[in-house]
Amino acid sequence: MFLELAEASERFGVAHWSLQHDHIHLIVEARDKEALSSGIRSLMIRFAKRFTALFGETNGKVWGDRYHAHTLRSPRETRNALVYVLINGKKHGEAPPGVSWVDPYSSALELDGWQGGLPDSRVPTRPPRTWMLRDGWKKRASSR
Repeated sequence: MFLELAEASERFGVAHWSLQHDHIHLIVEARDKEALSSGIRSLMIRFAKRFTALFGETNGKVWGDRYHAHTLRSPRETRNALVYVLINGKKHGEAPPGVSWVDPYSSALELDGWQGGLPDSRVPTRPPRTWMLRDGWKKRASSR
């Protein structure tokens, strides 16, 4: 899922992420589709190099050869994407049902406006640059 950046100086950036046992969810901001493709490719290369450095030689690919991109076009859609990405671990059984839970393998603690969230400087994201991801999603947080 991605939002288009208006500034020409910023081509690509990861705003939020969630690491699952066999996949990763990202919300990124990209200037255009070319910047998205290039940014994802660079991210995949850096991830594979770090993974190999940590765990040694691997048998097979570290990262699959595909990803699904979806442009977020409204505050409501952006809010729903944030909920989906940042609470995805709970859906996969990482937390008991009915409890307040923040996924430790996500950038959830860094989200400004997250109920119960606490700032955590270890999360490797950058502040959102687009209005939709910075403020817009909050305006549609409770509307249907």
